[in-house]
Amino acid sequence: MKEPTMSVLNPEQRSIEYVPLHERHGRASSLFTLWFGANLQVTAIAAGAISVAIGLSLPWALLASLVGNLIGAVFMALHSAQGPILGIPQMIQSRAQFGFYGAVLPLVLVILMYVGYFATTAVQGGAAFSSLTGVGIDPSIIIVVALTVVLTIFGYRLIHASEKWLSVISGLAFVYLSYRLVTTNDLSAAWHAGAFSWAQFLAATAIAATWQLTYAPYVADYSRYLPADTSVRASFWFTYAGAVTSTMFMFAFGAGATAVAADAFAGGSVDFIVNQAAGWHALFFLIIIAGVIGVNSLNLYGMFMSTTTVLNSVFKLKVSPLLRAMLIVIVAAVATTIGLVGKDNFLTNFSNFILLLAYFLIPWTSINLADFYVVRKERYSVDDMFKPRGHYGGVDWRAMTAYLVGIVVEVPFIASPFYTGPVASRLDGADISWILGIFVAGGLYIFLMKRFPTRSGYPAPTFAIPSHPSPHAAQSTAGEQEAAPA
Repeated sequence: MKEPTMSVLNPEQRSIEYVPLHERHGRASSLFTLWFGANLQVTAIAAGAISVAIGLSLPWALLASLVGNLIGAVFMALHSAQGPILGIPQMIQSRAQFGFYGAVLPLVLVILMYVGYFATTAVQGGAAFSSLTGVGIDPSIIIVVALTVVLTIFGYRLIHASEKWLSVISGLAFVYLSYRLVTTNDLSAAWHAGAFSWAQFLAATAIAATWQLTYAPYVADYSRYLPADTSVRASFWFTYAGAVTSTMFMFAFGAGATAVAADAFAGGSVDFIVNQAAGWHALFFLIIIAGVIGVNSLNLYGMFMSTTTVLNSVFKLKVSPLLRAMLIVIVAAVATTIGLVGKDNFLTNFSNFILLLAYFLIPWTSINLADFYVVRKERYSVDDMFKPRGHYGGVDWRAMTAYLVGIVVEVPFIASPFYTGPVASRLDGADISWILGIFVAGGLYIFLMKRFPTRSGYPAPTFAIPSHPSPHAAQSTAGEQEAAPA
């Protein structure tokens, strides 16, 4: 298929609607550079630092991070494969499970996630900009956010292109910084197994898994423009390899930095990272700032898409390019305000926040993937996802039941700074709630869908499902028609 000639400097025109086949372009390999570049940034380093900050020795911290990343990335990469098949944003696809209106609940929780990640990442970028220029931290955060807004308004093509270059530039920069970290600090003193704690190990594993899982609500947003014949295997492995490789690299850097300097990231500062370089500090600050802008454009893009989906559930919303830009600015302003207010005590706030996300995202991702790969097996009516009274209309009690039960089952097993469940207490604070959330929510959803395959009062899909559908049946039935809100 010949790619459209649209420049990366042309602002994206689409928002939550279906991407017609004639606009599809690119190769699955672009997903590797996107997710590799997206994770080469200081927020991932801060997340990796938590494993040592909570008390694990460096070897156990690295093992926990590796296990968590390997597991969590499976789910986010499976979501990535949904994009080319359906050609719509990730959270719009949630309407197929939760219903047109029922999907608003996970959407609101996902928006809160975006806000948290955007705010914490903006703080890190602002710290780098302030150290580089001498400008105050608050104005620095605002300047970095403004640049992020511009990149997000240009959208899909420019984000992909930016991450492609960042994957190379940031990769080389962090290889050098890692070399300096190892050779100028006494890591050998920290390289000992020390006392092992299952509670701390499972907490660090959960942090790493959650890092990957928090990409799930928008990972398909960056594959939905790929040609419809892009294979699930290609989408999965390019996404998985890019995400795991870069994230583990940054987690290891963060863990190592904290092992040699416990206060390395106090206040969200990136000075410790840049100070590993022998000179050329300005260059490394610029690279870190660029990385922050790149990954935060993903957060802002997803925040905009999810907010638009919620508004679309309430209003018959036609998103013009001007309204698209305005919404991006508004949601960025809200998240930035939160970042400015909560920028102090950065690592503690970020640790609590990233642990909280797992309890709500795990059941959602399990239900979504169970529906896509097990229940409906990639067969969807894209048109009906935009119809309040269509096949996926209303609130689907089956998905909502599985989702709420999944969260309730997690509660006794939660171990966090704000709440520790009775079972987690008996397990010395070991948190296995996220594992239960995966199997209970997904398993219950499959059972309910098999037991109650239809909902009365909702019409059949707008296409006839063939007895042996192709893997891309949803796309072939949607054809070249743009799915618009009913």
